[in-house]
Amino acid sequence: MWEKIMRVWKIKDLRKKILFVLGLLVIFRVVAHIPIPGINTAALKTFLEGNQVLGLLNVFSGGTLKNFSIVMLGVSPYITSSIIFQLLAMVVPSLEELSKEGQSGQEKINMYTRWATVPLALLQAYGMIKLLTRSQASIIPNLDVYHMVFIMIIITAGTVFLMWLGELITEQGVGNGISLLIFAGIVSSLPQTIQTALVNYNASDLYTYLLFVVIAVVTVVGVVIISEGQRNIPVSYAKQIRGNKTYGGANTHLPLRVNMAGVIPIIFAISIILFPSMIAQFFVNGSGHLAAFFKGVVSLFNNQLFYGSLYFILVFGFTYFYTAVIFHPQKIAENLQRQGGFIPGIRPGKQTEEYLGYTMNRLIFVGASFLGIIAILPLILRYFSGTQSLAIGGTSLLIVVSVAIETAKQIDSQIEVHEYDRM
Repeated sequence: MWEKIMRVWKIKDLRKKILFVLGLLVIFRVVAHIPIPGINTAALKTFLEGNQVLGLLNVFSGGTLKNFSIVMLGVSPYITSSIIFQLLAMVVPSLEELSKEGQSGQEKINMYTRWATVPLALLQAYGMIKLLTRSQASIIPNLDVYHMVFIMIIITAGTVFLMWLGELITEQGVGNGISLLIFAGIVSSLPQTIQTALVNYNASDLYTYLLFVVIAVVTVVGVVIISEGQRNIPVSYAKQIRGNKTYGGANTHLPLRVNMAGVIPIIFAISIILFPSMIAQFFVNGSGHLAAFFKGVVSLFNNQLFYGSLYFILVFGFTYFYTAVIFHPQKIAENLQRQGGFIPGIRPGKQTEEYLGYTMNRLIFVGASFLGIIAILPLILRYFSGTQSLAIGGTSLLIVVSVAIETAKQIDSQIEVHEYDRM
């Protein structure tokens, strides 16, 4: 490990990129501790500790919600906007055509995603402010229209700022910016979590602590196995004779990863599963049949069996969905045929496309099932231990390990490019 760190440090361009990314992450953590004035942060912290859904949102945002900082929403509105446009690209013909136009089309979709983030952030900021204002914890005083709009604009600007930071990080080629921001937020809370665990430790909690160690080890090992697992499809290239020279005739392989989606399904699933409960809590203090309905929604999401089942289904489904977005068997089959390549025993063209699709579906089933089980395993342990930190810790660990693996791979690719250029 130290040898790789020294290699990275000796490459000037890569060193500058990593230091630049670290600097942006430091800026993110600084602004995450700039609170909006007039908020009872102590009451807010207590309120979040007693609310499972908002507590998970606080962890997901890197603790920015607990501080009621200017970036309290994190990158959640941007993720929601990304989900919306990826779904629309599958059903709206014009967006589907854009998605097939390569880099230029993707840039236009990214532009639409950024624009849609602004109204979503305003809406989410308004809902969060009203929810905390209506709570019984006296977190936010009653605000007039001017102060309400002012705070909403600040929160939205904070989300846009984080979105910009994420894109700057992605441009460096050493990791996905949005994922790294979430990673930094989660990691920043680890020292306080460990300190709290050590302070509150007593002999009766030994079993709970052992369960936490087990879930941590299982999650790390499982994510590494799934992230690194792949199936190599053999590919042969036909020989071509041009004059006195022979071209092609090589044998290689096409790697199909067990989990091509990485950590994205977890991030998408958390964003979706938080939305109904947050909206419902906004209306529970009303009266009549509507309030009763939303109280039922809150109660339903507090049911661990329903919550865990929905969480698993979302992770499983988003793994398939995101893989379908980034993996196109038809294009791969066409490229192979155009280059004179073929899979032994499989005819080029339509049969190659069907074979790749069938093989990928089998691999993704294993990856999606395993990823979903790892996601809900902390909830299962919580059922037996009664400790909420296990549920949050397992999800956090899952994101941290996946992002760390993906970032390490991108850094390795940067090292290989540098060494290739030197040859």
